[in-house]
Amino acid sequence: MSAGKLYIGRKIREIRQTAKLSQASFAERIDISTSYLNQIENNQRPVSATVLVSLAERFGIDFASISTNDSDRLISMLTEALADPVFGAQLPSMQELKLVIQNAPVFAQALLSCHQAYRRNSEQLASLDGHINRLSPEPTAYEEVRDFFQFVDNYIHDLDLAGESLAEKLDMPNSDASVVLAKYLESRHGLRLHKTEPGEDTIRRFDATSRSLYLNPYLPAATRSFQMAFQVATLEQEERIEAIAKRADFRTADAHEVCKAGLRNYFAGATILPYQSFLKTAKELRHDLALIAPRFGASLEQVAHRLSTLQRPGSKGVPVFFARVDRAGNITKRHSAAKLQFARYGAACPLWNVHQAFEAPGRIIRQLAQTPDGVRFLCISTELAKGHGGFGTPQPHYAIAIGCEVSYAQDFVYGDGLDLESKTAYDPIGISCRICERGNCPQRAVPPLKSKLTVHRDRRDVLPYDIS
Repeated sequence: MSAGKLYIGRKIREIRQTAKLSQASFAERIDISTSYLNQIENNQRPVSATVLVSLAERFGIDFASISTNDSDRLISMLTEALADPVFGAQLPSMQELKLVIQNAPVFAQALLSCHQAYRRNSEQLASLDGHINRLSPEPTAYEEVRDFFQFVDNYIHDLDLAGESLAEKLDMPNSDASVVLAKYLESRHGLRLHKTEPGEDTIRRFDATSRSLYLNPYLPAATRSFQMAFQVATLEQEERIEAIAKRADFRTADAHEVCKAGLRNYFAGATILPYQSFLKTAKELRHDLALIAPRFGASLEQVAHRLSTLQRPGSKGVPVFFARVDRAGNITKRHSAAKLQFARYGAACPLWNVHQAFEAPGRIIRQLAQTPDGVRFLCISTELAKGHGGFGTPQPHYAIAIGCEVSYAQDFVYGDGLDLESKTAYDPIGISCRICERGNCPQRAVPPLKSKLTVHRDRRDVLPYDIS
C-alpha cells in the first residue's frame, strides 16, 4: 500500500449498503466492473479519482467524508499501544496494521480501549497503597472527555470554522473583543450585559427570562471577552455541539455534558483567537506569548492553549504541548500535539521546569529537556495568578507550560541563545515516577511500575534500591 493511494474499501461498502444495492448494481451505477468493486471493497485495489468523482456525482458523497485522517490517527495510536511490552516482542507490520484499520476499525478501537483500561488499572495498582477497593477502574467523566479531545488532536473543525467566521464578521482582532461581542449579543440576541451583585462570586450567569448576561465586574478583560464568546456558543452552536458530543458516544451522561462545556469553550477560543489570523501572528512573532496576547486582547493562558490546537488539515502550526499545573503538581489541563505525553495519574516530573515557575512569578522559565526515549524538547513555563476581587479574595496560582520538539526551536523566540547541540544542556525528565525507566534519578518519588527492586544491606546510593 504505497503512500498516496486510497484504500477505503470499508467506507465504499458502507456507502453501497446504505444505498441498499448489490455489488453488481452499485458497480453499474459508478461505471466499473463487479470484480473491480469487489477488489476495492476488500482493499485489494485502491480507489481511483474516476471512481471518487462518480461517487460524488451519483451518490452525493463529500470527498471530505471519506478522508483517511481518522485511519492515520488510529494507526498512530495502535502503533504506540502495541509497543507496550505487555504485547511481547512480535509487532505487526505497517501493512498488517493498515489492513486491520481499513477492514476492522471497531476491533482496533476495542483493542485501544482494552489497552487504556489495562494502563489505568496498572497505574492505579501502583498508587492505591492498600485502598484499591475504594476506587473504580472506570475512567471519570473528565478523563473520558480528555481522551476524546486527545483523539481528535484537540481540534474541532466545524466549531473552529464557526468561531473564525464570527470573528471575521465582527472584525476581530482589529476591534476590541469585549465591545464588539457585547454589541453583537444585544443586536443579534436582544441580550443585555449587567454586573453581578456585590459579594456574588459567580463569574458568569445568564437569565433567559430577562435576556440578561451577568458578568463579574472584577474579571480581567480577556476573561470577560471569553465568557461572552462562550455565551454566543450556547445561543448559536448548541445543535452542532450536541451532534459532536453525541458522535463521541460517551459512556455516561456526565461525560456528555462535560464534553459539551468543553466544546463551548473551544468555540469561544476559536472566536477570540481566529485560526488563520492567530496562526499567522504566531509565526510572525515566533510564538512570543507576551507579544501575541495583546494583539488579540487575550490572556497568556488562552494563547498557550490555542497554540496546542493548531491542527487544521493543510494548515497546521508547530506541534506544541500545553499543560497547566497547580502548586501541588497536579496537572489540571493538558494536551499534546507533540510527542511529549502526560501521566494520567499523579504529579508531573519534579525535574520539569514548570515547577520552577512558582519560584519566579512573572518570569518566563526556559528549559532544554530530554525524555527517556531520547526525544528532546524546548520547554517554556510561567506562573499565573487567577482570581477576581480585592484584598482577602482567594487568588489561585498556576503555572502554564508549552513546548515543542527541539527541531522546531528556531520557530520560537525562546530558543534563542540556547545551545541546542550540547548533550549536557538537556535535563533528563520523565512522564511520571511510576512509569519512568530512569534508574538513577535523585528526584524519584516511587519505584517504577512493576519493577524489580534490589535493596543492599552494605551500600546506599542515591536511591535506597536498585531498579532492574
